[in-house]
Amino acid sequence: MMRKSMFITIATASAAALTAATVALIPEKNPVVPIPVVPYEELPPIEQKYVCDDCTINEAITLSFLQERGIEDKAALATVMGNIKQESNFTPNICEGGAKVSYASCTKGGYGLIQWTSKKRYLGLGLFASNYDGDPSELETQLRYMVNEPQWTKYELYLKSDGQSIAFYMNHAYNWLGWGIHGNRTVFSHGYYNRLTLFSSGRMA
Repeated sequence: MMRKSMFITIATASAAALTAATVALIPEKNPVVPIPVVPYEELPPIEQKYVCDDCTINEAITLSFLQERGIEDKAALATVMGNIKQESNFTPNICEGGAKVSYASCTKGGYGLIQWTSKKRYLGLGLFASNYDGDPSELETQLRYMVNEPQWTKYELYLKSDGQSIAFYMNHAYNWLGWGIHGNRTVFSHGYYNRLTLFSSGRMA
């Protein structure tokens, strides 16, 4: 019995020594260096280059929204504004023909800011609103949807080509809207061009 105890003691001691020796042979890993956390800093709002003193609240919101997307050319801004005025007079809940109704209640013709008419584009507005917790009858949701459509993303490239004429931007606007009647959109665009004023350091220039 004593021999058995001695054997167990010797075996245990040998195993401990072997383990210690094995651990000593393993190279020490590089110490873990924590990654410094950089506090998030909200970017300052983009200062508007142009303002419109006598515009409606919906016109002013749209003008600001367009500039936040990096559209800075006066003629480009005026052309988009003129087209929206022709389509809806900046009334987001307007159904083709003039009725002011909710998105679901406009069952025929175009609807909204740019009179979304085709089935794909009209249903796209509703789907976008559903996916992003918006109201398809309201201005903010419609503006966000508008700039996410492929027709707009192509047109926006031209709008960011500074220094062009209203005629240039209007020519490319057709592929964005595909209007049936040109109407007064060019007249409206020139009107906005004359109404937009530079804004600098809190003062109109």
